[in-house]
Amino acid sequence: MIQRADFLLSSPHGRDFAVDARWLADGHPKPVVVFVHGFKGFKDWGHFNLLADYFARHGFVFVKLNLSHNGVEPDGTDLTNLEAFGNNNFCIELDDVGTLLEYLKNSPAEIPAEELNADYIFLIGHSRGGGLVLLKAAEAAHVTGVATWSAISDIDQRWSPEVMERWKQDGVQYISNVRTGQQMPLYYQLAENFQANRNRLDIPKAVEKLSIPLLILHGEKDETLPVQMAHDLHALNPFAELYLLPEGDHSFGGRHPYAQPKLPALAKAAADKTIHFFQQALERL
Repeated sequence: MIQRADFLLSSPHGRDFAVDARWLADGHPKPVVVFVHGFKGFKDWGHFNLLADYFARHGFVFVKLNLSHNGVEPDGTDLTNLEAFGNNNFCIELDDVGTLLEYLKNSPAEIPAEELNADYIFLIGHSRGGGLVLLKAAEAAHVTGVATWSAISDIDQRWSPEVMERWKQDGVQYISNVRTGQQMPLYYQLAENFQANRNRLDIPKAVEKLSIPLLILHGEKDETLPVQMAHDLHALNPFAELYLLPEGDHSFGGRHPYAQPKLPALAKAAADKTIHFFQQALERL
């Protein structure tokens, strides 16, 4: 039977964030997969709970988190805290992932010791989360392997000088959440954080230096982030494996809410490839 633990961790940036872990209780220590959602995403979006169960049934402790400033309250299930969302930035997100990784390394009370082998930690990141896991893997020595799903290839949004000047003057710009109809703020501190931390937030440089197993998975029909981004990432690291889903869209058939009892076929294909890739990495150790 799949076991689930829910707990809160404290961000160094002043907000608690929710985490859940799932595993198949069999008394054998299992490697860990940490899943990082993307922009305007959250850990319980769409089919992500089905995804967690699927990885658990294939021998992993699957852990997913709400990034602390993603707009979801610690006890919430959707984007309701727009002030937190507006004050998010890339360094906060990287620090959140780091907080979780350190917690998992230090015998978390919520997961029985006999079920967890934190010597082997894999990262999966979707969309902007894909960029985050690449950056985190480059700065964290204890990551075993990485898979990106529909990932960004660079953080620089390349806004026009006119947009940047208006953003700086106003202190905020708004983006639309088509799903909810919300106008979501992005405060100018996001741009300031990027400019002040360009070296830490350099995804191409991070990819070039990675020597651990890296899977770059992308849908060829991604309507949000073009498949060229996957090719760009792959060109930076010839040891990475590029895997394209010919019919894959940005969320691999997922949507929110998602009421079906099984994973979307494309999401299952992405999961199967990633599971096989991680299992192969473990066999080579």
